Amino acid sequence: MSHVVIRPLGNAVFRLHRRSLWVGLLVMISTIFLAALLMRTGTMALSISEIWESLISPGSHPTTDRIIIRIRLPRLLTAVLVGGSLGVSGAIFQSLSRNPLGSPDIIGFTTGAATGAIVQIILFNSGPFQTSLAAIASGMVTAGLVFVLARKAGTTGSYRLILAGLGLGAVLSGVNTVLLVMGNLDQAASAQLWLAGSLTGRSWSHVLPALIGFVVLLPVAAWHAPQLDLLEMGDDTARQLGISLERLRLVTVLVAVALSAIATAAAGPIAFVALAAPQLARRLTGTPTVPIVIAALTGMALLLAADCVTQHMPFDLNMPIGLTTGLLGGIYLLWMLTKR
Repeated sequence: MSHVVIRPLGNAVFRLHRRSLWVGLLVMISTIFLAALLMRTGTMALSISEIWESLISPGSHPTTDRIIIRIRLPRLLTAVLVGGSLGVSGAIFQSLSRNPLGSPDIIGFTTGAATGAIVQIILFNSGPFQTSLAAIASGMVTAGLVFVLARKAGTTGSYRLILAGLGLGAVLSGVNTVLLVMGNLDQAASAQLWLAGSLTGRSWSHVLPALIGFVVLLPVAAWHAPQLDLLEMGDDTARQLGISLERLRLVTVLVAVALSAIATAAAGPIAFVALAAPQLARRLTGTPTVPIVIAALTGMALLLAADCVTQHMPFDLNMPIGLTTGLLGGIYLLWMLTKR
């Protein structure tokens, strides 16, 4: 009788893993296609052969090399890393909260990261590097405050984590508005432009920190993914299975906040991606839990697709990508609410 029960279960698990592999491959192919399209997009149209030649053997065409190496490739890699980081961050938060609305931009961690950047721009008139560092530091401080506020009787509840994040995010949003009013016109305009979220003017100085953060933190998130799957069954079940809940929440929250803060530092606040990427990954793979790696790939594809939409707007409309993702996210959120 045991074989009768175990064999169908093993076959079902095998089918789920095989489907996940196929979905991951298709999303990766879509990401590569969108990347190639974006490398061709711009004021100067370039062919795939010209792009490939500049990447493999630069030097023969200085103008083309300058466009590819200094402008389009850093923008593309920033979009890939930011989208992947937000996808993983959203997947972790949705697993911790057991809520499809759990994402750093809704809970308030992105707002916390933005507060540090606005302080640097308004009060200290700092450059991009200092602004990025302030955004990362402020995001981590916000995570610490939320974690402390969410603790009760020595434990951190999932719902308290969301409520504490929402409350602190609302407070920080008010602080950000006050800071914008305090600054002069030029500083307020610069801060508002940063708050819109943009990939314009991204250089290798934006790519390198995002790359280091993503490469270091993605394996940590993937390592804790099986424990997050058990946590979604409930605190009591996870505790009985030997999971240290407080340690797991602390480590994964720090990883998720660090990824969202690094993404915010690189491109400004980008809405929608952290919310939608894990849910789309879950629906595509058909798994009851959120696959971390496929959520990262889906986040990359979503942000590249949004960048394609931004660069092909009618009437030469120049809109920051953060506004594009915000509009798409609002439509997606309304659709998801009608389905639930």
